[in-house]
Amino acid sequence: MATGKTRASPRISEPEFGFVSQDSLADSVGPGYPRNMYPFARMNTYPGTWRRRVSVALPWLFVLGMVAATMLPLRQWMHWPVPASTGSSPAQIQAARDSELIWKRAGNPDLRHPVDVIRTIDGDTFEARVHLWPGLEMKTRVRLRGIDAPELKASCPQELRMAEAAGEALRGLLGEGDVAIYNIGPDKYGGRVVADAATRRTGNVSAALLAAGHARSYSGGHRSGWCAGASQ
Repeated sequence: MATGKTRASPRISEPEFGFVSQDSLADSVGPGYPRNMYPFARMNTYPGTWRRRVSVALPWLFVLGMVAATMLPLRQWMHWPVPASTGSSPAQIQAARDSELIWKRAGNPDLRHPVDVIRTIDGDTFEARVHLWPGLEMKTRVRLRGIDAPELKASCPQELRMAEAAGEALRGLLGEGDVAIYNIGPDKYGGRVVADAATRRTGNVSAALLAAGHARSYSGGHRSGWCAGASQ
């Protein structure tokens, strides 16, 4: 029979192992403690705090990334090693580094650097030991600036004969002694530089080869063939 009074729920006693119920904790803390909050919600009362921190940090991370990207080209001025191709041998890697160091530290284009000629490769290229300054010398291949001579890997007997004649002409000019190179720059192939050369009696070896008909003017790009009927 209903009496109109609400029956009180029996109070659950505290466990024997020292754990405190949520109701007991709320009573001890005060009326402001949320009774129906899950434990994980109580651990992170301010869930938006970390989001605000991330949103503040993101613009700075973007700025740092842009700064790092703009610093990559500095390798060219800091002389950081350039990664070599997979098939390069240690000797080829060292030759590429030496040639790069030579043209980067050559200084004024009119400054002449003495060289010891090691060998003549063809009518427009020779190998030499370059004396950059006292105590510093490096070996590289020198491609004569502004000319193109016939190739020893000829496409026809005519080009082969012309290539051998050009090689002999260059060998004779370098044999005059006191060889020096100047106006040194990079070449598209690793391990060599592009430069003008002078000897004791010849002020410009490239001009001498042109005048003798052993080479043609060349400033880069497509090269015409040397065989009869080739486009000029």
